[in-house]
Amino acid sequence: MINIVLFGKPGAGKGTQAEFLKEKYNLTHLSTGDIFRFNIKNDTDLGRLAKTFMDKGDLVPDEVTIQMLQSEVDKNPLSAGFLFDGFPRTLAQAAALDKFLEFKGQNITATVALDADDSVLVARLLERGKTSGRPDDQDEEKIRNRYQEYNEKTAPLMDYYKGQGKFHAVNGIGTILEVNERLNLVFDNL
Repeated sequence: MINIVLFGKPGAGKGTQAEFLKEKYNLTHLSTGDIFRFNIKNDTDLGRLAKTFMDKGDLVPDEVTIQMLQSEVDKNPLSAGFLFDGFPRTLAQAAALDKFLEFKGQNITATVALDADDSVLVARLLERGKTSGRPDDQDEEKIRNRYQEYNEKTAPLMDYYKGQGKFHAVNGIGTILEVNERLNLVFDNL
């Protein structure tokens, strides 16, 4: 089983690239954003709670995120592996994911980060916000708040996974195909 964590700031292209990667490598794609939106759309207790944080541009607390993710992993017991998109975002989430996977006799195979300049990403999100209808993609202040949260809480995960020899960085700027080719080079060598 292969379990990959895909990192990158909002707008870095994780969701776009995950679509290609899940098909090529037969992985179950678990996007915390998609999971949150599903729970919000279906008005679940966890969805209502997550929405209060997302509307402010804040990250959803670990305990809420972890419960949602564990439920999704449990729904896919026959999966050949998972592509975690947007999770973990904190050291506590990484430790919880490691513990959860260990309980299931699995582990994280590798982490891959899509690197991109903030100014490029802000422009991408503002453009996406015109069609997505997502309020958190339509306000530059909220976007920059998400980046500040990412830098404070998620960036330390790079050192966590570097310490395990599981971290790989990929240039996330370029065409979708160019970035995909860079990712494939990493995935093919795992």
